[in-house]
This record gives sequence, structure tokens and C-alpha cells, in this order.
Amino acid sequence: MIKFFRHIRRNLMEQNKIDRYFKYAIGETILVVIGILIALQINNWNENRKASQKEHNLFNNLKIDFKSRLVELEELLNAKESCIKVIHALNNEINRN
Repeated sequence: MIKFFRHIRRNLMEQNKIDRYFKYAIGETILVVIGILIALQINNWNENRKASQKEHNLFNNLKIDFKSRLVELEELLNAKESCIKVIHALNNEINRN
């Protein structure tokens, strides 16, 4: 493809068709710029997709962590309630005597 464009450029310069060469050069420049813009857009989409996936993974990890912490807190709460019941029972026994 590059050889093809190089051949066109050389022919236009040899034939002293400067105005056609400039039109060709401007067209080629516009095509290159469009190609670069498309590549940048694809890169941005890919980066956004990666960031979204990372955020999703982070939220999943937080959800798992919160669930495990909730289980731990419920176990502690149950243990404290058991201790309170034992203390009340002991207090009642001490007060009876």
C-alpha cells in the first residue's frame, strides 16, 4: 500500500502537476488523521472498558468483604447476648440467696 502511494506521488511530481500533488498530499494527510482519531477512540473505549471491569471487581470484592464482616459481627453479637443472659441468670441467683 505504501509503495502504491509512493508511486502516485512520484508520478505527480515528475509530471509537474503540483496542484494535483498538493490535493493528493492533503487527502493523504486527512486519511492519516482520521486513522489516528479512530485508533485513539478505540483505545479510549478499551481503557474505559478496563476501568469499568476493575470497578466491577472492586465492588464485588467489597460486597464479599461486607458479607464476611456481617457474619463475624452477628457471631459476636450472639456471643455477647449469650454472655448477658448468663450474667442475668447469675445475678438472679445471687439476688435469691
